[in-house]
Amino acid sequence: MIKAEAFFKALSDGTRLRLLLLLQDEESLCVCELVHALDTHQPLVSRHLAQLRDMGVVEDERRGQWVYYRLSPGLPDWAEAVLHAAAEAESLRPFRRRLHSMPNRPIASCS
Repeated sequence: MIKAEAFFKALSDGTRLRLLLLLQDEESLCVCELVHALDTHQPLVSRHLAQLRDMGVVEDERRGQWVYYRLSPGLPDWAEAVLHAAAEAESLRPFRRRLHSMPNRPIASCS
């Protein structure tokens, strides 16, 4: 069970917020796609994803050499509603653009 305080604490960090919104938007992304979309370093993204996984907000799945993340299917309705509202307020346009311009995305090369 995800506690409201932990969930809102997760959203208080801009990187974690953008990770969650991108996962909500794209359904499933690997670490390398998230690193590229956010134009940041892999250890930072991995650390934030581990925190979100430990809270029960996201789940991971290994597919070959890639680790994919998605929102937890057990996310409470209120948490999903908060993410939808946040998506309206936070512009993901530059992050989506970076993601969709990523060369050699693993979707095409490793499923």
